[in-house]
Amino acid sequence: MGLLSNLFSSKIDYPPIDPASTAARRIAEVEGHLSELAGKVTDRLEVVPCEHAAYVFIGKPPKKFGLAWIHDGEVSGLNNLVQNHGMKPHEVEKVVDQLRSAYEHASDAKRFKTTIGDRPVVVTPSSQLEEDVHTIIDRITH
Repeated sequence: MGLLSNLFSSKIDYPPIDPASTAARRIAEVEGHLSELAGKVTDRLEVVPCEHAAYVFIGKPPKKFGLAWIHDGEVSGLNNLVQNHGMKPHEVEKVVDQLRSAYEHASDAKRFKTTIGDRPVVVTPSSQLEEDVHTIIDRITH
């Protein structure tokens, strides 16, 4: 294995997700879009599967991360919110802080691993994290 393989394998040291679980079925519903996202970014991906959707933390949450979400057949992200809703830098910083807090509150959630395409991915089936992220995004979009 190369250096990058060692780095990725050490960071994703969780049990494999049960393929019969609700979380695995939810991931399967959006796998094409997850695969597309995985092909565009090189950072670590952590998926919070939702009903017919998914939130994806990109990078190293809770410190340095981005967020994308898959819904209605589209992949969106924080950049879309900034552009579509004219958010100012201090507003974006507040949203990132809220997302960080939501992620930290879910620190005890069970995590699993799966593979999307050829990429190892962390899966966090947490209804609380799902609800918190949804609330944060919903406040901006509505």
